[in-house]
This record gives sequence, C-alpha cells and structure tokens, in this order.
Amino acid sequence: MLLGTVLVLLLAGAAPASAHAALRGTDPDDGSLVRQAPRHVTLTFTESVGLLDDSFRVFGPDQRRVHTGEATHAEGRSDTARVGLPGKLAQGTYTVAWRVVSADSHPVSGAFSFSVGKRSATTVQIDTGSTEDPLTGGLNDAARYLAYLAAALLVGLAAFALLCRPADTSAVRRPLVASWWTLLGSTLVLLLMRAPYEAGTGPATAFDVSALGRTLTGRPGLALVARLVLLLLIAVFLLWLSRRRDPEGRPVALATGTALAAALALTWAAAEHASAGIQVPLAMTSSVLHLLATGVWLGGLVALLLTLRRRSSGDDAVDDMAEVVPRFSRIAFASVTVLAVTGVYQSWRGLGSLSALTGTSYGRLLLAKLAGVAVLLLAARYARRWTARIAAPTAVTKVPVQERVPQPVGAPAEHDGPDEPGTPDGAPQELPESGGAPDIRRRLRRSVLVEVAVAAVVLMITTVLTGTLPARAQAEAARQAPAGALPPTTLITVPYDTGTESVSGRGTVQVTLDPARVGENGIQAVAAGSDKGLVVVPEIRITFTLPSRKVGPIDAELTDQGGYWSTNSVNLPLAGNWTMKTTVRVSDVDQVSVERRVRIAP
Repeated sequence: MLLGTVLVLLLAGAAPASAHAALRGTDPDDGSLVRQAPRHVTLTFTESVGLLDDSFRVFGPDQRRVHTGEATHAEGRSDTARVGLPGKLAQGTYTVAWRVVSADSHPVSGAFSFSVGKRSATTVQIDTGSTEDPLTGGLNDAARYLAYLAAALLVGLAAFALLCRPADTSAVRRPLVASWWTLLGSTLVLLLMRAPYEAGTGPATAFDVSALGRTLTGRPGLALVARLVLLLLIAVFLLWLSRRRDPEGRPVALATGTALAAALALTWAAAEHASAGIQVPLAMTSSVLHLLATGVWLGGLVALLLTLRRRSSGDDAVDDMAEVVPRFSRIAFASVTVLAVTGVYQSWRGLGSLSALTGTSYGRLLLAKLAGVAVLLLAARYARRWTARIAAPTAVTKVPVQERVPQPVGAPAEHDGPDEPGTPDGAPQELPESGGAPDIRRRLRRSVLVEVAVAAVVLMITTVLTGTLPARAQAEAARQAPAGALPPTTLITVPYDTGTESVSGRGTVQVTLDPARVGENGIQAVAAGSDKGLVVVPEIRITFTLPSRKVGPIDAELTDQGGYWSTNSVNLPLAGNWTMKTTVRVSDVDQVSVERRVRIAP
C-alpha cells in the first residue's frame, strides 16, 4: 500500500522520455537568416522538459536583452519550449540563451543565434549568463553524495540487525541514528538548493518563496518531500523496533522494514535516470533493487565491522559471531548477485553501444566504477576466508598417548615425556590450533575495513555517474537532429602580439567557423585590440593545413567586409584535426601569425 501511494505521487503525469534532454532543433534554425522577424522562438527536445521563470533570454544586435513573453510548451507538447517575441525586431543578429530541466531532474542549457534581414556587421561575445553557480553546484553534489551514503547505511544497518540477528545490537544503534539525521539534513539541503540548481543561481536564491513553490510542484521536489515523509515513518518504525523484544514480531518487522526501504529507494528511482528513457517500469524496478542491494551490502559491511570491534574475546562472543558472520556472508552474496544483474541492465540501458564505453564521459565513468567494483569483489573474496574460519568449530589436534605396558615390580616406569597435569593415563590430549578466534576476527575486521573504504569510493563515482548525460541519450540526440537544422558553429579565440605599442598591435581575433564540417564552410574574423574594443586592421589571412594527410595550406581568401573579414566558400575536404594559421597585419611592416588546432567533423 505504501509503495503504491509513493509510486502514484511521484509518477503522476509521467511520459516516456530519454534520460537527459538533448536539443533536437530550433525554430528559427541556428545560424539562419530570415527575411521577416519571427513571432516565436521554439525549441524541440528529445524528451519532456520542465520550464523555468527565466528559461529564455534573447539579446538583440545592440547586445541588450529583448523583452519576451512567458515560456510555454508549444501546442501543449511537453518536449518543446516556446517564447513569444515583440512585434517589431530590428535587423541584425539575435542570440538566444535557454535553460530547461530534463525529466530526470537535471538542468540543461545552451545558446544559438539567428539573424533578421541581415547579419550584424560584427560578431561580439554576449554574456548569456552562467550555466551553473559553483557554490550551488558544490553544495548540491555534496548533499547528493551524503544522501546516497546515509541511505545505504540506514538500510544496511537495519537489515543487519533484523536478518543477521546479533545478540547485542548496541554497536549499530548510534550509527543508525546518525545516518537517519544525515539523510534528513542532506534531503533538506537538496530541497532548498533545488531552485538555485535548476536556475544556475547562487545559494541565496534558495529562500525565494516563488522559486520554492515551483520546486514543491515539480517531480524532483515531490520526490524529496516524499523522502522526508518516509524518514518520519522510518523514525517511528525504528523506535517501535527498539522497544520490541518478542521474536514473534520479527516477520512483521521484516515486512514493514522492507516496504519502507523500497519506498525510500523509489524516491531516487522516480527522479533520476530510471524515470526517463526506454523501458521505464523495468528500469525503475531495477534501480530500486540496485539501491537496496547496495545498502544491504555496504551498510551491512559497516555493521559487521562495528560489531566485530565491539565483541570481546570470550566464548559467548565467539559462539555469537560464529552464527552472525555466516548469515551476513549469505546475505552479502545475494546482494552481489542482485547488483551484478541490475548493474548489467543499467549499463546497457545507459550506454547503448560498446564503443560508448571509451568514447563518452558516461562510459569512462562507468569503467571507473566497474574497476572499483572488481577491487571490492577481490576484497570480499579475501574476507570470506576468515568468515569460513569463524563459522567452523574450533579445531583441535588429537595427540594419542602411548598405552602403558605392564612392568615387573620395582621396575622404573617408561615415559616418552612428562605427564600433563590432570590428564588421565591413556586419554588423548587436545592442543589448540595456531591462530585463535581473536586473531581471526582481527583479520576479518581489516578485510572488511578495506571493503568499506573501496565501497565509499565506488559510491562517490556512482553519484557523479547519475549526473552525467547517458551515452544512449547523447547518441539519440545526434540521430534525431532534423536534416534542416544547422550544426553549431565553432568559435576560436586567437590572441596575437606584433610587438608594437599601438592599440591594434596586441589583442585577439575571434574566428567563427560554420559549420566546422567537411565541405563548404563560412568564416568570420573580428579583431579586438588591447583595450578589448573592436579595431580595424589592414589584413587578416587564414589558411588551413591537415598535417596527418599532408593537405594544405588552403587559403580561406577572406575579404574585408567593412570592419570584419569573412568568406562563405572555404572547402575543407577531409575530417580531422586541422591546423588553422591566422595572420594579422596591423601595418605595412608589422604582422604576426598564430596557429590553432581546429576539429573538422565528418
């Protein structure tokens, strides 16, 4: 019942999507020249997106912001974003900066340009705003990691107490309470930082009432609120559990704890990668099982480590651990099996192809996680050796004593050595095997400590992985780009210094290469002097060379357009890393050449 309630709360209105929204196209097209001013700017994405109060910022040819209407979805389609433009737009180039929120809760942003009537005479860098505030991003990432870690400990410590049934659970009580408070605090931070994280603003905007209200109506905000409610229910459950001593209530406790843990894991699955893309129901089920298995294993390792440290070396402790450790070993093996199955499925779902393992950031992070898991499994295999020794009964060595032979009266007794005190004649002697139980427990503690340390690193990589664009979504965005859309331009900043003291003797050249692909390309080059202002220079010459194929130099043959230099007919016939040589002449005798590497796509 509880699982169903949380599922309905979090998934109401959900639609199939691709994890991380990617821009499919714009209207007007990026880099296009239109005769009449458009009434709207429309973006189309690969999945449904959420809109912000400041989703669009449009800048005119004079670099001033253009007044626009409120951002909406075009024709009710959740995978679009549209904003209205004023009725009269001056001729020139307009820059559109946009920012939306993916269905998997991660904000995405970008910018493009279009021109009305004619292109602006100069290309000027326009500050379209920061894509992310560093402090907000740092707080959000730290809170996400602490939330993952605290949830794993909370689930694992409770599972250890319920499933492994140690006689004394005092070793896990304080860590259990600490993990609950940590999860509560990190969830509150995530809830407050949600609006600044989406908007890319500083933490101070977290207390904006309108922004907080928008957070509480979105899916990520609802997931965090549901997590807070579940934490209150978990607190009541743990309090009830601490006061019960009858073993008959264990099945009820197990069922209730399992439901609460699954619902808690669902608050992550319903607001991250699993909630968008292909096979959403299966992906969310896999994500919940993956999170639960991680918690049972990682939190159980911490519980086992704390319990081993607390145990004394008495016989009762040995007997207790001889039962507890094998139970945890079986539970850990089952958890690893679940992690392997769900991990393979989630990797396939996020990658889409084997080449993405090394060709994308998502794939490389996944490789790092797999390497950490391999180290973790090696450490676990080592720990199982000591687990088996603790589970086995104490070994003894039977040493037979030579049977006495009747001797004549008065004859000296024959001994191979002195009798052990209290050992009856003819009885076997029990000699303890080297390496007692305390030493075995010490070695087991060390191996478990290594597992916990490696698992913490793996969990950190997982946190970064959940915020990275999946390779499958990246490839899907590239496939679904409409044929009429122009690819984004490449902007190269070339600093130059001719050694003269004039304003134009030192500065930068902004080179725009469009579309930076094989075939015909357009180039615009604008010079800025040492005072950052635009300057007019006698000549800018650009040539291209492909050293790997011994092609070039190809002269772009730029022409002076009255303040900037350009051409629309540079043919670059091959893909690869070209060398772009920019020569700036500021007088009849002063000039300098600077080389830059430029990637030309197929």
